Amino acid sequence: MIVAEKFIRSLVEKYGKHTVYTDGGTWYDEACNILRLKHHLHSSKEKSLMERVNQYFKDKIECFDDYYPCMQNECNLFQVHNWIQFFVSMYNDAIYKDEFIINLQNEVNKIFKLTEPSYRF
Repeated sequence: MIVAEKFIRSLVEKYGKHTVYTDGGTWYDEACNILRLKHHLHSSKEKSLMERVNQYFKDKIECFDDYYPCMQNECNLFQVHNWIQFFVSMYNDAIYKDEFIINLQNEVNKIFKLTEPSYRF
């Protein structure tokens, strides 16, 4: 419980007070009570989803390291940090790509409607 309290306190000092979401560990509830923070327990469905996302992310990092291993003696994982930024950027582009394409198609349609010659027979 002391470790959980110290960990949460360090996060509060860095990011401010927020609701703490956990998987049900009893030490988090006690630590949140001491620090006067709201505590929310994730449902089993939420926990499964988070575990899947974390596993997916870990697999992608491992694949990256297989293809581009750090060749320095004391690797500081800088290339992994850059890859994570790249991965997040590409992921967000893929998520918002459809929205962008739809907006682009709407704009193109508007332009063609403005430039269409009007034929009347």
